[in-house]
Amino acid sequence: MYEDIFKSYDIRGIVPDKLNKELVYKIGKAYADMIIEELGKEDVNIVVGRDMRLTSPELSQSLMKGITDQGANVIDVGLISTPSFYFAVAKYGYDAGMQISASHNPKEYNGIKVVKARAYPVGLATGLDEARKRVETNKFRESKTKGKITKKEGVLNDEIEFTLKQADASKIKPFKIVIDPANAMGIPDMDALFEKLPCKLVKMNYELDGTFPAHQADPFQEKNVIDLMKRVVDEDADLGIATDGDGDRIFFIDDKGELVEPAILRGIMAKIFLRENPGATICYDIRPGKITYDMIVENGGKPSVTKVGHSLIKAQAIKEGAVFAGESSGHFFVKSDFGLFEMPLVVTIKLLQELSEVNMKFSEYVKPLRRYSHSGEINSEVEDKEGMMKKLGEKYKDGKISWLDGVTVEFKDFWFNVRPSNTEPLLRLNLEAKSAAIMEKKRDEILSIIRG
Repeated sequence: MYEDIFKSYDIRGIVPDKLNKELVYKIGKAYADMIIEELGKEDVNIVVGRDMRLTSPELSQSLMKGITDQGANVIDVGLISTPSFYFAVAKYGYDAGMQISASHNPKEYNGIKVVKARAYPVGLATGLDEARKRVETNKFRESKTKGKITKKEGVLNDEIEFTLKQADASKIKPFKIVIDPANAMGIPDMDALFEKLPCKLVKMNYELDGTFPAHQADPFQEKNVIDLMKRVVDEDADLGIATDGDGDRIFFIDDKGELVEPAILRGIMAKIFLRENPGATICYDIRPGKITYDMIVENGGKPSVTKVGHSLIKAQAIKEGAVFAGESSGHFFVKSDFGLFEMPLVVTIKLLQELSEVNMKFSEYVKPLRRYSHSGEINSEVEDKEGMMKKLGEKYKDGKISWLDGVTVEFKDFWFNVRPSNTEPLLRLNLEAKSAAIMEKKRDEILSIIRG
């Protein structure tokens, strides 16, 4: 019944058509039941946070009521970014957490991100399917007592204190930085961090507004960062920063107004983390971004390829003890003593220290890392997704093939991944090559097969 809102990694839908306060109340009850059963005790503490969407306060109240009606306690962290929410669950040792947010989706949407202790992600295969079944059957445990709600203040202050210990802020130069958080949850986080740094900020779209008046809070789409790119050049700034709706993805623009691909940033972070943790494992998703692999190997690390999806990357990185992991869509995960999850503030401060110490412009630093030409992610409507991927595997069987997530084929001069959408009749192509000419030729060749 609710298959279309219970996604692979979270719960998400248009409010109130697909997601409303009554349904969120039941979801709160279901997840509280699951945590109580799993831990074998009633006295469990579930963190609840929310983003700045117009529907988030009401949905948050319904969620907390559902949780407490089942006998679990709520730790209310209020208006908070998703990374800060993860930090609260993990750092203070709470049992689980639920964040009201629809991330980068348009204003009509809302949703819930769900985690266990240490901010361990809960996806469809690891608990959301069970929560959905309980909601559908409307059968919940009989609870004799109600849980209580406790407000938790100072989470962001503690997160900043932790972040500042991950780098040496005294070495950071007074960079001029243009920031566009798209009127969303990157604002409080960036404000809190840069209060402690000597940088000068030029702020764009910097008032919290759940209607997203400037543009959609999805920096992965180039149309949403074009104004930022221009502003970096116009302001003669050192770099630009864009964050998404709930603040868990981050993108950087160099001083020439060019996007630094997440694969390159991931490689830079791998280099930094391997300097601090020689020989460590670094995880990255299977979409082409070979520069990441190059930089892990060049800096003595162990590369580990994962499926696409932030919860899948986190799970594998935790299992393998990786010190850092990165996804092509701008999620960057850092290992700490209390958990592994997105830490865009740690990525920011480490990058700023690196650029300060090498004493180079950002564009000069990344120029030699732009070794490959990338197609970007291209979607094609395909009804028989499995059949088409098998066809591609057969057509390119002379290459090195992996079926980890869709079909990945590697040749000497180009490599690509084609994987299915979890929710739509779409195949997603990502292709990379040693030159723009090869990339364009092979991109068009493979698209002609897919779109046949």
